[in-house]
Parts: sequence; structure tokens; C-alpha cells
Amino acid sequence: MQRAGKTERKTRVMRISAPAVYFVDSVTNSIYLEDIVDSVTVQDHINSVQRSGNCTSSLVPLAEKMGELLARMHDEDLIHGDLTTCNILLRPPTEKLDLVLIDFGLSFISGLPEDKGVDLYVLEKAFLSTHPDTEALFQALLKTYAAASKKSGPVIKRLDEVRLRGRKRSMIG
Repeated sequence: MQRAGKTERKTRVMRISAPAVYFVDSVTNSIYLEDIVDSVTVQDHINSVQRSGNCTSSLVPLAEKMGELLARMHDEDLIHGDLTTCNILLRPPTEKLDLVLIDFGLSFISGLPEDKGVDLYVLEKAFLSTHPDTEALFQALLKTYAAASKKSGPVIKRLDEVRLRGRKRSMIG
């Protein structure tokens, strides 16, 4: 809990949008955060577009914006630890693509490409399992991440290695 509060305060300095921390009460294990009024999770937004029958290619700008945000976060050596489309909010109006990261309970600071690659791998697995037929969207996210991040080369290479380890693990059981 303390880590989440500290990380969310640090995001302000890093110019990464996250709810403002008003108060951390270690006695009751409570964190009082800004309420992002009328926001929706990226997960709900993508699901809504998919249910409406609209082409998911309309979501490419959202995927690119997510790639930019994650590149900025990783360039500051912040690892989220639980990147899912549930932990990214869209502030209204959704057309502005104003993203807010939430739930920093597993976050930590690390400059290691391995940690950043694992962060992206967790998002990829969550993204593709939650949103079927969106491989092109995740590829757009990664392409933008690679272009926007000053440190993306080793991270993308490590992501590929993490993917291979994940495949071996799922084959072996």
C-alpha cells in the first residue's frame, strides 16, 4: 500500500497521468485517491467497440497512445507490475484519448530491460486474452512504444526472450 501511494506521487514528477494521492493511512491500510469522474477502463472501451460491431482498426490511435505512455513510464524506469487494460483509464471525452494509469500496488523502479520486457509481456497476455482478435492493436502499441522510447531496443529484445520462455513453460506444463 505504501508503495502504491509513493509510486502514484512519483508519476506526477514523471508527467505520467495517475490519480492524485490525497492521503495514505497506514493504520487503516487505506489510500485516498482522486476520483477520475466518468472515466472508463480501456478494457470496457475496447469491449464496447467490439460489441458494437465496429472495426477494431478504429482503436489503433488508442493503442498508439498506450504505447507512448508506457514508453514514457519505462524511460523513467518505472515498472507497473500489473499492466492490464483494466488498470488504464480513459478520461472523458474518450475521443481525446486521455489515459490514466491506476493500481501501482506491484510497481517498482528498475532500469533492467528484463523487468520492462516482463511488464510488456504481462500486458500482451492480458490484452490478447481479454480482447480476442486484437493482435494488430497490440502490434501498433509495440511499434509506437519502440519509436517513442529511448531505451526500447533492449526492452523489445528482452520481450521476445520472455515470450519464448512463456511458450516453453506452456508447452511443458
